[in-house]
Amino acid sequence: MEKSRQVGLSWCTAYGLVRRKARAEAKLDAWVSSRDDLQARLFKEDCVRFAELLDAGARDLGVRVIDDVERATAHVLRLANGLRIHSMTSNPNAQAGKRGDRVLDEFALHRNPRELWAIAYPGITWGGCLEVISTHRGSHNFFNQLVSEAREKGNPKGISLHRVTLKDALEEGFLHKLKGKLPASDVRQDMDEAAYFDLVRSGCADEESFQQEYMCQPADDAGAFLPYDLIAGCEYPEHEPWRTDLSQCTNPVHVGVDVGRDHDLTVIWALETVGGIRLTRRLVELSGETFAAQEHALDQVLGLRCVRRCCIDATGIGRQFAERARARHGHHRVEEIYFTAKVKEELAYPLRTAFEQCALRIPSRPEVRSDLRAIRKETTAAGNLRFTAERSRNGHADRFWALALAVHATGRGTTVALGARSFEPAEVGIVDTDLSGMF
Repeated sequence: MEKSRQVGLSWCTAYGLVRRKARAEAKLDAWVSSRDDLQARLFKEDCVRFAELLDAGARDLGVRVIDDVERATAHVLRLANGLRIHSMTSNPNAQAGKRGDRVLDEFALHRNPRELWAIAYPGITWGGCLEVISTHRGSHNFFNQLVSEAREKGNPKGISLHRVTLKDALEEGFLHKLKGKLPASDVRQDMDEAAYFDLVRSGCADEESFQQEYMCQPADDAGAFLPYDLIAGCEYPEHEPWRTDLSQCTNPVHVGVDVGRDHDLTVIWALETVGGIRLTRRLVELSGETFAAQEHALDQVLGLRCVRRCCIDATGIGRQFAERARARHGHHRVEEIYFTAKVKEELAYPLRTAFEQCALRIPSRPEVRSDLRAIRKETTAAGNLRFTAERSRNGHADRFWALALAVHATGRGTTVALGARSFEPAEVGIVDTDLSGMF
């Protein structure tokens, strides 16, 4: 099933699963896999609540739905007929050796949907059904390939294909149900379906994000420099905390800064390298701030001993910003990068390689995803490559370039030459700076 975000489809799926498994004639367990362990447990908790409701009604008929002795554990719901509903790790290999129904929730958001399908599908050989529910994550994602096969290529796998967009949900009474959960003071209480639709649309990072997240239209990966699969494979689990007190980092931290002022963001991206993986530890996004405020924010980061190197976009308005940072923190720690077509290429491809190798961890946020998707690779009439991005209310791919600069800053042990500067990375002592109240 293709689905919109946050219209209750996973919740409805939990109800349908419990109802099927609670029947006396049901014979097979069910195995539920979500994008991460927390999401799988939340799905299982929904199953428990529905089982309790059905059990309350069944008692009036002299039957039971839930096992009185062993009701539920953290990962298993036990039913009175002896069957179990299991919530599983998102690791595809966990599917091996298990028979029964499968529910693959948010399928496209898994790190490797193709592998997950390959290992889960044999589990229904002896009966059961394989239920796949997801929002899209790019046109190249295996989920979209399954949808395209079913809709346009004769449906060779015999898939029963369904779609629920935000528009579909609103036409079926979604807003009425939502209002029943909202406080009386919420502005959405006075909206009709059209106004709510416009509210959601305007709140998305860009039109492409709205079409994908709410209207079941996969984003076109053909022109994007970073396909959704690569981005999703490097995102932190949605509910996992990733912001860290940088003063507590025990491994080298490297920073990239893309400078903006009125129309674009200033983005400061800090990566800690742990076991060869570059982990996002801090992401500072400043909109419309004075240069003094921006410099203060940067000083709070560069004033820490763990920060080894910082690369700053010194193009245009960033030149003085970068020069002043270099003067304050030392030329061994701050590098000015002057963007040209060649320099952008030398920044963009190592970033893509890091995504391909899953050597990054980034926040699972629509604004970040949209910025990373915004970069397009084009070939000029002269045969030269250039990297472009349309300016939107989300910025001008500012997060992409800040991350690319941070990845470039992690280069160690060799002379780095980009733009006008060349130096050997080195480490210098820095006096700790007070971080209170800034982050």
